[in-house]
Amino acid sequence: MTTHIEAERVHVALGDRSYDIIVGDNAIDQCGKIIAKVAKSTRTIVITDENVAPHWLEKVTQSLEGAGLSAKSIILPPGEHTKSYRQLEALLDELLDQGIDRKTTLIALGGGVIGDLTGFAAAIVLRGINFVQIPTTLLSQVDSSVGGKTGIDTRQGKNLVGAFHQPLCVIADTATLDTLPARERRCGYAEVIKYGVINDRGFFDWLIENGQRVLDGDPDARREAVIRSCKSKAAVVAADEKEVGLRALLNLGHTFGHAIEAQVGFDDVLKHGEAVSIGMVMALDMSARLAVAPESAKDELKDHLDKLGLPTTLTGLVGDNWTSAALLEHMGRDKKTEGNQLTFILARDIGNSFVAKDVGQEVVAATLDTFIADARNAI
Repeated sequence: MTTHIEAERVHVALGDRSYDIIVGDNAIDQCGKIIAKVAKSTRTIVITDENVAPHWLEKVTQSLEGAGLSAKSIILPPGEHTKSYRQLEALLDELLDQGIDRKTTLIALGGGVIGDLTGFAAAIVLRGINFVQIPTTLLSQVDSSVGGKTGIDTRQGKNLVGAFHQPLCVIADTATLDTLPARERRCGYAEVIKYGVINDRGFFDWLIENGQRVLDGDPDARREAVIRSCKSKAAVVAADEKEVGLRALLNLGHTFGHAIEAQVGFDDVLKHGEAVSIGMVMALDMSARLAVAPESAKDELKDHLDKLGLPTTLTGLVGDNWTSAALLEHMGRDKKTEGNQLTFILARDIGNSFVAKDVGQEVVAATLDTFIADARNAI
């Protein structure tokens, strides 16, 4: 028998575009009733992928139809390569072939790839229609589904084409995490620990004690981690929706991480959360190199990530074409770059991060060279 625990609502305050993140075990069972309250019509289209569909599509469809909503579905290939021009075009064609109108609601059922692609399609088709996020990975529940960032990857870099488009609501069913492989749970955990490093030493300390429980699927620990992460992100998004200031802190580790992903070709040899894990350690290494943070901050984060099985070095990734210049070239294409000046999130210590736009490329190169050399020496 399915046990229902009262879901918690985290509010994202954005004026007339405000919405709730509903977090709870088995929240998917109630998704139809939740969506029916915010949708403009009874017509919905669920967009998911081949990995998620066998687990959750039928349950979502039944809940939607039980609430009086129609529910067609589109099933896409899984993986980062689905966030592409080609798949975006195919998705838009399918939506238009189905005769959608401006009151149709798209439902993104899946991880960050499906959420980003569906949200971008919703932002541009018919000049904008509504969508709902039902994230099914830890990474998407605590990060990508919240805040309205949507987009696709290009050959020049990650998420370089996209739009800010807020969902009607986010339904984060923590029970869906039971179906995730251990590697996917670890990838999501990198985004969880990020919130502690940015501005919440108390949360970081809680994760030091409970992080393994989160990864092991302990319901209480997992739920607490998702709720606290969503509250942290909701507060930042409400204060800076379009990332002109405070919201940039959420990119801790991402400038390095996106460059690493681009260098490996957005291949599953390295997933996004793993790249962020390495990137955060690099950011704290550079903070220590600039003498704005103690070396102990990097060591504390690295030790915790190592214990939980997340990568913290470039070992196993570095090939002959890996140079600091190549990674800096990827960074130069990052959407956060302004006037050829790279933007980094650095830290004064765990729980005290800040935006830095005046870091010299020689310091960045020194950090990259060290990590590349260490990786080559480890082979």
